[in-house]
Amino acid sequence: MWLYLAVLVVLYYLLRWYRERKVVSHLRDKFIFITGCDSGFGNQLARQLDLRGLRVLAACLTEQGVEQLRKQTSDRLQTVILDVTKTESVAVATEWVKERVGDRGTAHISCLLLLSV
Repeated sequence: MWLYLAVLVVLYYLLRWYRERKVVSHLRDKFIFITGCDSGFGNQLARQLDLRGLRVLAACLTEQGVEQLRKQTSDRLQTVILDVTKTESVAVATEWVKERVGDRGTAHISCLLLLSV
């Protein structure tokens, strides 16, 4: 009985190891859209992903947040003003994202909705 339990534990850890080592292919060709990039977690995530060479589409609530983020990042990171509580602002940001992504379609967009409170 202990042998079966040991085999199950080993199989569990092998499966876990295999799943954790998978990597998304062509990650630098994909876009990551993050909201709430003025400060906090969204800001930190946008800067870290930019440092790793990813193409980040960052949405900020204020112009001040946009300027601050542009000063701290490379040209790969692009910013837009977005107030998620206003339908018009969401529509404008949606069109902005479509322009950036182009004909590659929405399959190449990873959306992380991280709202700074």
